[in-house]
Amino acid sequence: MMTTPSTIDPADAPAEELRVGSMTLRSRLVVGTGKYRSLAEMARCLDVSGTDCVTVAVRRERLVNAAGENILDHLDASRYTILPNTAGCYTADDAVRVARLGRELLRDLGNPGAEWVKLEVLGDSRTLLPDPVGTLEATARLVEDGFAVLVYSSDDPVVARRLKDLGAASVMPAGSPIGSGQGILNANNLRICLEYLKDGDPGYPVIVDAGVGTASDVAEAMELGVDGVLLNTAIAHAADPLRMAAAMRAACFAGRQAFLAGRMPKRLYATASSPETGLIGGGPQHSGGAA
Repeated sequence: MMTTPSTIDPADAPAEELRVGSMTLRSRLVVGTGKYRSLAEMARCLDVSGTDCVTVAVRRERLVNAAGENILDHLDASRYTILPNTAGCYTADDAVRVARLGRELLRDLGNPGAEWVKLEVLGDSRTLLPDPVGTLEATARLVEDGFAVLVYSSDDPVVARRLKDLGAASVMPAGSPIGSGQGILNANNLRICLEYLKDGDPGYPVIVDAGVGTASDVAEAMELGVDGVLLNTAIAHAADPLRMAAAMRAACFAGRQAFLAGRMPKRLYATASSPETGLIGGGPQHSGGAA
């Protein structure tokens, strides 16, 4: 059934909610809180991006910057659901410990995100790629501990399927290495991840996490059929972060709409876009134009 959007402005469009575990998000863009020039700039960018879910590194020493400002003082708890993450963890033991610290911290704040975590178990400090063995172990332990686990993964479809089988609330394959800005390096693997993860479960949320550098990367990811995109550096390190935040919001919306609309098939040869009959004199006519 074809539907016609009432607007193409993502700022005014009706929310298409995304369900992840027990949480319901109005925006399909999840934005990180690190690497900004200031916490005030971070707050403005979050506002412009339209996100309602922000991810925060929960290691206690990262909550306060060099100026003594607490990042949580710049996040409106009535507006944003905080997604704690285990950034910087290289073992399953460390990731589980940090996840539990984050849960206690957010419980104290009364934030509804206390029972979920963005899990990262990194393999090495150069590539920041996930350690698949440690990630599988930590996922199993955290799920058993009652967490809704949104797990950062490689784009390996087999690992993605095993993480889902362990009970991950969302598998989040990387578009490319964290902070690299290389965009979507292996669209085919992401397509297979989507096929495996959504087989028999089309509502299962798949979110691309890491590597996007600009708005077209977000649109490409969404056009593949992922349910959301998580990003940070692409906004924080842009020459104009506020403008980039607005671009990311628009790209996420446009990419989702394009996926839902269904693109035309790719063809080897040109196809005329205007009819060849019924024109001047009613007879066949040469036609051209955009195809």
